[in-house]
Amino acid sequence: SLLFRMTQTEACPPACNCKSLGEMKGLHIDCSSRKLTEVPELPVNTKRLYLQNNSLTSVPPGALDSLHSLEELKIFDNPWNCDCHILYLKLWLEDISAPSLTNIRCATPGPVRMKPLRQLTGNELGICKRLLPIKCLEFFWRDLILIAGAIITLVLVACALKFSKKLVCQINLSQ
Repeated sequence: SLLFRMTQTEACPPACNCKSLGEMKGLHIDCSSRKLTEVPELPVNTKRLYLQNNSLTSVPPGALDSLHSLEELKIFDNPWNCDCHILYLKLWLEDISAPSLTNIRCATPGPVRMKPLRQLTGNELGICKRLLPIKCLEFFWRDLILIAGAIITLVLVACALKFSKKLVCQINLSQ
């Protein structure tokens, strides 16, 4: 029991206040109003997480994936940058904490300023739209080079066969 409480306390992010919700029930982690610019490393037994009123602009992919026992999340009042990098947070919240998604508004870029994150589409997440054609072009050129290589190889094999057939015929004629 004492060992369990010690490991919980040690797992508390330095910038936050943590309270145990009782043995084996998890942690209440309050990181609100701390001027945080990134999500701290969080214990897996986090039940309640308050990150509101900070300076968070995005959440790195995978940063919240270990929070399987999360029941309550407050993440509003942050200057969210709603570009392609916010997609992880949007999808994670849709799956885990849809009510939290309703309070999140974008601060930047200009065209989506003050728009709720839940209303954003892939087209509005600017960079996502621009990344796709570049990736497609990379695949196009790679595939084109592979096809050209295959055609050249086939032509060389056909020429080699034709030449070897001629050679065999010449050897047979000379004998």
